[in-house]
Amino acid sequence: MHLKTGDEVIVIAGNDKGQTGTVTSVDIKRNRCTVEGMNMRTKHKKPTEQNPQGQRIEEESSIHASNVMLLDPKTGKGTRKRSQEA
Repeated sequence: MHLKTGDEVIVIAGNDKGQTGTVTSVDIKRNRCTVEGMNMRTKHKKPTEQNPQGQRIEEESSIHASNVMLLDPKTGKGTRKRSQEA
């Protein structure tokens, strides 16, 4: 996985293409990450005694790691992460 929590990324595919954000969580097994403010989905909450009206909540959904790139702070464009092993 080329991403870690806290990395600045740019979305390179999908509805949020071209937007930048910070990685809030990473799921290594599913190769997905959640980016702050990206891939918003509407979740409907049932009415309860505390909230008799119910709610519609906007929440972030995960994005596949291949659809984001690390952001180069100097140029503001996406960049590939090079391995430090070689």
